[in-house]
Amino acid sequence: MSTSSHSSLKQRQLSHLNSQLAQLQANLSDFNELLSITASQVKHIEKLGIMHGALFMASHVVFENDVRTASNKNEDTES
Repeated sequence: MSTSSHSSLKQRQLSHLNSQLAQLQANLSDFNELLSITASQVKHIEKLGIMHGALFMASHVVFENDVRTASNKNEDTES
């Protein structure tokens, strides 16, 4: 292989490597942005879970009160 063709091949390889590194840098930048969005979404999902749990507990209390009220009405009508 001649020196000029070897140099040309090496130059093409370096150029290709440079373009791949640029693509990698762009992908890492996108990934970093997605990670920050995901981190903020985790906080919101945690708040949503807390609200869901509170609603579930409150609805359980309301359901128990309704059952107790209905039970008391049945006892009153039977007496």
